[in-house]
Amino acid sequence: MTTAPHYRDADFLYGLEQTTAMDIDLDRYDSRRSTVYADRGMVATSQPLAAQAGVSVLQDGGNAFDAAVATAAALNVVEPTSTGLGGDVFALYRTADGEVGGMRSCGGAPADATIENVRASLEETDDRSAYYPESRGYAVDAGEETDDLEMPFLGPHAVTVPGTARGWEATIDKFGETSLARALEPAIHYATEGYPVSEVISYYWKGADELFTDDNARETYLFDGETPAAGQTVTLPRLGESMQTIATEGADAVYEGEIAGEIAEEIQRQGGFMTREDLANFEPEFVDPVSTTYNGAEIFELPPNNQGLIALEALNIAEEIDAGEHAYDSPERVHAFAEAMKLAFVDGHHYITDPEYEKVPPLASKAYASERAEAIRDDGSPIQDPAVGVPTRAAEDADTVLLTVGDEDGNLVSFINSRFAGFGSGIVAGDTGIALQNRGASFSLDHEDPNSLEPGKRPFHTLVPAIARFDEDDWAAFGVMGGYMQPQGHVQVISNVVDYGMTPQQALDAPRWRYREDGALGVEERLPNGSKLARIGHDVRVLPPTLFGGGQVVRLRNGTLEGGTEPRKDGDVAGY
Repeated sequence: MTTAPHYRDADFLYGLEQTTAMDIDLDRYDSRRSTVYADRGMVATSQPLAAQAGVSVLQDGGNAFDAAVATAAALNVVEPTSTGLGGDVFALYRTADGEVGGMRSCGGAPADATIENVRASLEETDDRSAYYPESRGYAVDAGEETDDLEMPFLGPHAVTVPGTARGWEATIDKFGETSLARALEPAIHYATEGYPVSEVISYYWKGADELFTDDNARETYLFDGETPAAGQTVTLPRLGESMQTIATEGADAVYEGEIAGEIAEEIQRQGGFMTREDLANFEPEFVDPVSTTYNGAEIFELPPNNQGLIALEALNIAEEIDAGEHAYDSPERVHAFAEAMKLAFVDGHHYITDPEYEKVPPLASKAYASERAEAIRDDGSPIQDPAVGVPTRAAEDADTVLLTVGDEDGNLVSFINSRFAGFGSGIVAGDTGIALQNRGASFSLDHEDPNSLEPGKRPFHTLVPAIARFDEDDWAAFGVMGGYMQPQGHVQVISNVVDYGMTPQQALDAPRWRYREDGALGVEERLPNGSKLARIGHDVRVLPPTLFGGGQVVRLRNGTLEGGTEPRKDGDVAGY
């Protein structure tokens, strides 16, 4: 088995030097965690203080939707390295009366953000290295030709309209039992009174020192010029003040009020095109999920512009080739599922975009999967050099937060907040403490690309919360975060539960694999028989645990809540 020589893609998302990729050795922990059980309410997420915030709202009379918003808001403060008000939010849910639905709250490109305007702006920039870091392999010399310019990864042109605040408000207005102000209380407390930073989050926070160059950003997220150590107590007063404003005035403060003004002014000051009108015109939407069945279970995902179709297509192909019939420890199991993922990525990364601008084929159909499965070679060797149309390499190892919540009435929520890559674009809006996302990096500056930049268009989104129905009285809210790891994590968790009878915690603890954009097969060191995958013909690379995503599961089975949390994070399951 070969070892990857470096992990630069993942490191840059947080502004880290490649030599620090192994600084946090999660495998040194031998903790054994069992599935958590409760009967009144449960929250599973990547930070214990945030899980407690959600449970406190449940105990105060809120339901799973209220708790989801409270947990997400707390994560904005206690895990600011992966999420924030300057990003987007998505949900899949199953209500107490059995309705399965989705919420998509992601903004589009500004009205003036045409390909021509962005190119012209870049051509006028003296130093494009702030937008095209060398570690991503892009051109950085302002004197170079611009025909091959790609969408900036950082800076004002990568910022799309943030959907978080109105998404939170819409969730509570439609389904909640309490108020947005109540849901924000724990987050405001942590931001203004302080909290100790947890270990994995401290590791990712190191990237802020390189990423943030403006004084307002550094004053918000650095402390005496340094990133916080594990266990160090910090406050984020500017962010706390913004959340208090939202609690008092509602989400309109972010889209039409003083905060909107600071967002628009900051982006325009740095050369971007976002206006107050772009912000004011944004509204979240409730959508019908897409679904398929896998060996008797029904899996629900978000439709485009999210990559949920990739997970569904991969599950359909895996079912078609009986991938789950192989012994769990066998290399044939991983090979079969990885080949199904390859095909699904080829299709999804080419076709998935904002459906209001381009038609997306029915990638989740069984008939389509049956046709695609014929491409998997009968001799058991890997598909070579699939033509993967990747929206952006920058998304491969992006990270974010996922939380899952269940309550005693039968509500289940899978809820995601994200700024795309770590702290996002590198821009903090004035004195608001709000770091703005760089989701616009997923656009293309090629007019012929399905994900080409257009005014108002929403970018390809990696984020995919999920719901599963295993039986009439057996449902789960789940997800696995981490860029292109997400649909692969969904496939593995579902197979672990359905094919191999694992509990929620076992399904998350199990060693993972992941198909890489360059054709390699990444594996965790503890994956059984990894060397045999190399003999089959895979380019096997051992990668650190931090590159295999962050999953959460809350399952409601016959009236009892069961929860599992990601061992590769600072996570926790809190129930009562």
